[in-house]
Amino acid sequence: MSATPGRIFLSRIVGQAVFDPAGDQVGKLRDVVVAVRSARQRPRVLGLVVEVLGRRRVFLPITRVTSLDSGQIITTGVLNVRKFVQRRTETLAIHELFDRTVTLPDGSSGTVYDLAMEQDPRRDWYVSDVAVQGGGKRFGRRGPHQVLEWDQVKGLTTEEAGQGATHLLATMDEMRAADLANALRDLAPKRRMEVVTELDDERLADVLEELPEKDQVEILGVLDPERASDVLTEMDPDDAADLLGELPPATAEALLTLMEPDDAEDVRRLLTYEERTAGGMMTTEPVVLPPDATIADALARIRNPDLIPALASMVYVCRPPLETPTGKFLGIVHFQALLREPPSTLVSAIVDNDIDWPRPEASLEHVANLLAAYNMVALPVVDENFHLLGAVTIDDVLDHLLPEGWREQDDAQPDPGAGSEVVTHG
Repeated sequence: MSATPGRIFLSRIVGQAVFDPAGDQVGKLRDVVVAVRSARQRPRVLGLVVEVLGRRRVFLPITRVTSLDSGQIITTGVLNVRKFVQRRTETLAIHELFDRTVTLPDGSSGTVYDLAMEQDPRRDWYVSDVAVQGGGKRFGRRGPHQVLEWDQVKGLTTEEAGQGATHLLATMDEMRAADLANALRDLAPKRRMEVVTELDDERLADVLEELPEKDQVEILGVLDPERASDVLTEMDPDDAADLLGELPPATAEALLTLMEPDDAEDVRRLLTYEERTAGGMMTTEPVVLPPDATIADALARIRNPDLIPALASMVYVCRPPLETPTGKFLGIVHFQALLREPPSTLVSAIVDNDIDWPRPEASLEHVANLLAAYNMVALPVVDENFHLLGAVTIDDVLDHLLPEGWREQDDAQPDPGAGSEVVTHG
């Protein structure tokens, strides 16, 4: 091991890029695998969990790590191309030990918010220290932060019934929803639900949209009905409709009743369409503008960071009312067209409306053909009277075109000839 600091706190390296000797990034560090033996014996570090291209998590033995400098992790270039599967004797230091409640030397309790590892003279790595918040409470306030040696705390070798997830989630703040969903899938059911409990409604809604349907149903089923309805309200209407469609009718109706009336109305409308049709795939919340709106108005609307890129790619011009189903649909304006005209120009002056837009009963294949033929990433869906009902985005089309259960499948295996070879886990 070269150029390695003496003590490394795990929170400072989680999420860091992992490079091969040539300087090419091969993935990101997601966790540290350790062998927890006893309360007195320091856990040995076995290796790292690295997320490589395609969000697959693989095992990198610590012996293959040549540097752990701040800001970068360098390997020998040899990676295990098989998906990491945790063994019974292994512990994920970040996902399982962060937020653990422990007993301190003075008999008080505290919460683990970080761990440190060190290398011994034989160049083996061990978890050496535990960073704890709490203990020694005064005047009703939480105790101080303190760093203790592994054998000075009790409670890290046994499973905790109701473990929190606050500090674990702090390490995931910058993860995309799809990556966080992938991380949840790899957790044990108990730990997964502890994380879900502490996610706020909006973040949980984003994560649910990226999970396979069976995981969505499982998570929604253990939430309090009031919270489940709040999470459904935060989801895109089409995703909420897809999820409710997987539930027993009585359960779905009970949740719809608890949702905000306007949101529930959109979802109920989507549930009336067949799944693999334009109506079944569309969202009811595209960016809709009146004909007298200016290009400056349109740019301000699509600048919203909460919009997915496909919905931000165009605006839909309609006569009032502007909530779907709208008044008469006048056409679309592409994002690029907005950039080419003066800000004071009216959107009605540059609309495109020369395509036979799909009706809600249009098939998945018809919608896909239209997107491909006209090089678009979203399409309006209109009724027979040319009222805008919603918009179908390319991500929803791909979701239906890909094989069933594609979110649960491993991506194509990396080419072992491209600088990697299979090594034994552990």
